[in-house]
Amino acid sequence: MSSSANAPIGIFDSGIGGLTVVKAVMEKLPNENIVYYGDTARVPYGIKSITTVREYALQITDFLLSQNVKAVLIACNTVSAAANEEVRARCGDIPVLDVVDAGTQAALEIEAKSSSIGVIGTLATINSQTYERAIHAFDEGKRVFSKACPMLVPLAEEGWISNEISRLTVHEYLQDFRDKDLDALILGCTHYPLFKPEIEDYLKESGTKVIDSALSIATKTEAMLAERGILNPDEQTGSFTCYVSDKPQRFQILAERFLGKKLNRIEISPLL
Repeated sequence: MSSSANAPIGIFDSGIGGLTVVKAVMEKLPNENIVYYGDTARVPYGIKSITTVREYALQITDFLLSQNVKAVLIACNTVSAAANEEVRARCGDIPVLDVVDAGTQAALEIEAKSSSIGVIGTLATINSQTYERAIHAFDEGKRVFSKACPMLVPLAEEGWISNEISRLTVHEYLQDFRDKDLDALILGCTHYPLFKPEIEDYLKESGTKVIDSALSIATKTEAMLAERGILNPDEQTGSFTCYVSDKPQRFQILAERFLGKKLNRIEISPLL
């Protein structure tokens, strides 16, 4: 483990969705080194039991700690809901940030017109009511409307983004929110920002603010590293090292398309 300023930030997710967090961190903190782990062999996490998700999360956490990371970002809402405390305990003095906390705080900062917040996520995240508890911990008066959108993760993993199928799927899921007059809609899965244009287009007449927790956690990461005095002082662009548990070729095609940059190599590191 390491807390030195030039040590990497560890980020993990069940698959490609966590690259939304990687991209946001790269844009906010271009000098930081990043180690990413995508558990492509076992995606999606959202339909698995809490016990299984916790086991997977701790395996990945141990891997990232072996890479001497200075911070860990849980770029998976399902893990944030099921294994947040366990990951923090395993990391000890290494700081841990999660997308649920970041997304919740961003949504609560929106100027309220109706005191209603929507949340979309995986079955596991929605059933856990993690966002409801997080929101009500700050404001018991907020009304929270939640919806599981399980088909969006496999669509993202297949690269079916910004096409007629993804548009129709988004519209099918979001129609329940049409009459809710939401102040904000939290994208409660890091795969979902890949569909943000379609989601914003569907909600544009309602004035609902779409909350991308990837952007929120990047901002929180900058503040946390600055507070601890461990922002990377190097002036050159930071390195990006990517590990997956399976299918690196498919992952690399989608990752390069999304990040807009060539990835020299993606390593396979099975955790089973």
